[in-house]
Amino acid sequence: MMKTIRLFTLLEHLRCRVHPVSAEVLAQALDVSVRTVYRDMATLQAIGAPVRGESGLGYLLEKDYFLPPLNFDADELDAIMLGMRLIGARGDDLLSAAATRVSAKIGSVIDVKKIDTYKRLPLRAVSRPTEESEKAMKHLAFLRQAIRKKLQLNIHYVDLQGRESDRIVRPLGLTVFDSVWLLTVWCEKRADFRNLRVDNITSVAGTGLCFRPENGKLFEDYLKTL
Repeated sequence: MMKTIRLFTLLEHLRCRVHPVSAEVLAQALDVSVRTVYRDMATLQAIGAPVRGESGLGYLLEKDYFLPPLNFDADELDAIMLGMRLIGARGDDLLSAAATRVSAKIGSVIDVKKIDTYKRLPLRAVSRPTEESEKAMKHLAFLRQAIRKKLQLNIHYVDLQGRESDRIVRPLGLTVFDSVWLLTVWCEKRADFRNLRVDNITSVAGTGLCFRPENGKLFEDYLKTL
């Protein structure tokens, strides 16, 4: 996550809190290390953000603090709105609801002169349910959580030829295509990357173990092979 975006995200998390929140909780929410949160908080305090607290005690934003209005040009507003509506149309229930919340938050902090324009943008996204998409939705929310929390998974999979297999994998990333979602994993048995169609996953469960990021086994490493 880019540092500037991460700093604004930290402020957004704090703005929603009434009581101090620990660096550990913030680190988990942003998927970064606790040390990174400490450094980011020091940066925010150094530039004048009214953040109270310190490492070990928790952090809290001073009352009556508001983020400045965000200014987007016309193309940026189009991109945001269409992106959120695409996610709303193609994501699972939790992801679709999150897209609606994000759009509402953006609408509340953009330049007041552009709020009405943003809400009335003539952009729509339509995704007709298919058998594949309906099957994928059963597991999508859990897979997103597993990727975020780095949970090792036991997946029962049926490939396009009807062959069944059980796999112990590290879930690394998700890619959405026109009609299917693809899960990229590191297969512990094959010691290599694999791509699994989410709609062909018949069952998935955590093994109870987490994995640590390792060079050569990351989603970024897989992308370099393409």
